Amino acid sequence: MDVVWAATALETGWFSGLERHSNVQDLEAHISALGIGLGQGYVEIRRPDGDLPYLALGFKGDHAVLHLFDNSGGVSLRAGDDSAAPSAEVEVVIMDELYAFTADVALSMDHAWDIVHDFIQTGTPGERSDWYQL
Repeated sequence: MDVVWAATALETGWFSGLERHSNVQDLEAHISALGIGLGQGYVEIRRPDGDLPYLALGFKGDHAVLHLFDNSGGVSLRAGDDSAAPSAEVEVVIMDELYAFTADVALSMDHAWDIVHDFIQTGTPGERSDWYQL
């Protein structure tokens, strides 16, 4: 399955809006390299059949936050998976800046990748009830 994505560059640590067309394994390898090399990163992911919807994955360490940009122009945050303590805040990279998010939208990196992978395969981001519309 092919995917279109733009991500934090390994060489600079800055987000590059240059889209890449690749297979899912190349995307996964890039995310893994970001985690190992920089410990954080930001990736925008869409299917090759349209500009919307797309997912934006921001992460630092073992925590991630997913934004959904949908066909109607709306933006939502994926509900968290209890990977962070209820009173905790997690910081993740959005483009080139660290932002703090509450635990109710914090995901483990493994769970976030599962959601991204399902989105690439099916074209749907899961159930609407799993997302908080902004």
